[in-house]
Amino acid sequence: MRPWETWLTHISTILVAVSGIAYLWMKYALVNDDPFSVVNHPWQPAMLSLHVAAAPVLVFAAGLITNSHIRKKLEVGKREGRRSGLLSIITLPLMIASGYALQIITSRLLSDISLATHIISSSVFVIAYAAHQIAGLRSKAVARATNAGGFRRDSGRFAA
Repeated sequence: MRPWETWLTHISTILVAVSGIAYLWMKYALVNDDPFSVVNHPWQPAMLSLHVAAAPVLVFAAGLITNSHIRKKLEVGKREGRRSGLLSIITLPLMIASGYALQIITSRLLSDISLATHIISSSVFVIAYAAHQIAGLRSKAVARATNAGGFRRDSGRFAA
């Protein structure tokens, strides 16, 4: 993966997650004293706009990751990997589809089902994504510690 793909994925994931959590809190946890108000917090529309604007960037970044990271591993036949990455990739389409459904569905029952699906799949995605990144950092730290003595595990020779 190229560094810009990695950073695009990280930044878009953070923007979507933070704006989604903020919007969820503002819309469903806060109560407005004004009975005629359609928003519970002044930033609620901005958080929804940021969430909806950043989500396509995350979808684009996921496509890049699929092309440069996942597909190449599968072509080589590399089946081992972190389950957290697999879990985040599995929940991503569910998160995307339910988020889109929230924008277009008018039925109250289907809207509630879409909302619950979006919250659950998004929560699993964010947790799996974070776990995937932490596990990656740990494996890099172990690799650095192993190579600290100058011995390269992959070649069996000392590094220059």
